[in-house]
Amino acid sequence: MDAPETLAVDAFLGLLVPVWQVVIGVLVLVTMVVSTRKLLLRGPSRMGGALLLVGSAVIGLAVVSYLLQSL
Repeated sequence: MDAPETLAVDAFLGLLVPVWQVVIGVLVLVTMVVSTRKLLLRGPSRMGGALLLVGSAVIGLAVVSYLLQSL
């Protein structure tokens, strides 16, 4: 009786995976919009540091996403 129960759990988790990807994508998009707005309000003097910060955040999110996906 364990086999059907296990299959149901696997199918349910399989349906949730795309939902988490959408949530992560929306959070990244919101972060980018807020960061861009703040960057534009600060002016060109802070552009270099802000671009490095945003770039490292995007790379960090991509690495974390890849590591979670490979589990």
